[in-house]
Amino acid sequence: MTPRIPSSSREVVLARYPRGMPQVGDFDLVERPLRAPRTGEILVRNTYMSLDPVVRVRLTEGGGGYPSPITPGSTLDGWAIGHVMESSAVGFAAGDVVLQRFGWRDFAVLDTTTTNWGDPVVVPIDDVRTESRYLGPLGPSGLTSWAGLLRVAALAPGDVVFVSGAAGAVGSLVVQLAVARGHQVIGSAGSAAKVAYLTERLGAAAAFDYHDGPVVERLRDSAPTGIDVYFDNVGGEHLEAALDVMNPGGRVALCGQISQYNAMDGSQRGPSNLFLATVKGLTLRGFLARMFASDLATFQDEVAAMMANGAVTSAETVRHGLDAAPQALVDLLGGGNVGKMLVCLD
Repeated sequence: MTPRIPSSSREVVLARYPRGMPQVGDFDLVERPLRAPRTGEILVRNTYMSLDPVVRVRLTEGGGGYPSPITPGSTLDGWAIGHVMESSAVGFAAGDVVLQRFGWRDFAVLDTTTTNWGDPVVVPIDDVRTESRYLGPLGPSGLTSWAGLLRVAALAPGDVVFVSGAAGAVGSLVVQLAVARGHQVIGSAGSAAKVAYLTERLGAAAAFDYHDGPVVERLRDSAPTGIDVYFDNVGGEHLEAALDVMNPGGRVALCGQISQYNAMDGSQRGPSNLFLATVKGLTLRGFLARMFASDLATFQDEVAAMMANGAVTSAETVRHGLDAAPQALVDLLGGGNVGKMLVCLD
């Protein structure tokens, strides 16, 4: 039975710039007309959408320096997986599963004539490469983990690795990739349950709850011989602690600063001990997943094989329905997830 082609789509729009932690009232759920796809376009029904902390930066006036800021009245966007309902494009057929950056809506008409980062691409589905995993360990979040650890931080034999925000989508895969390569890994997280998840499920050698005392003290206790690689998802006090405990020649992959995202008005906290990078000869390098788009297939093949043999597991925190998305974002920024935060739109 051919699915009915909708005439409209629900979308989440930004009602006003959040002040500090976003609130559900900062967003509106609206219904907008949906036209048929023209030549080179496809109509997609989203089945899952990704919740990513960096969207908070884009909700700041001026976008916090991040590409493509979101302004009041605009529909939010982000990674999503969906099914093609109707195609007027070569290489796409009804029923295909596509990965693309037009989440935060039930349906979308997408242009397929360009091949930029985030443009729709057909993905294969099987027992390992499931739809939701293309938004987690096999998608942009996973590429962030893989590229940050292996390309940016240049993981080397014997490195001791510290991962902040280690129970989240990016951090949890970093932990597993390093453990699978035989490294001692220390993780920080925001609850006792997450600490247990890191050590008992993911194989971290040590983990601590950053609420239990100064991060630098907890990190010194967990890594008495120092750390060689720091994968930074948190910034602020965590980055400062890592610089203090890092061994000479260490490398920092600057991935995110979730502790600072609600302070994008200029009140962010930077490390007061940055001169240690000079004294110790450290390398601090920022990056985005899109900078490593050419590695996407290599990364996916490696991680899919690790998932198939049980070396990598995938945790998901799933909410249901587009109307649940704003609260899910608030909860994500407050640490209310283990692994990947998703909204199921089916």
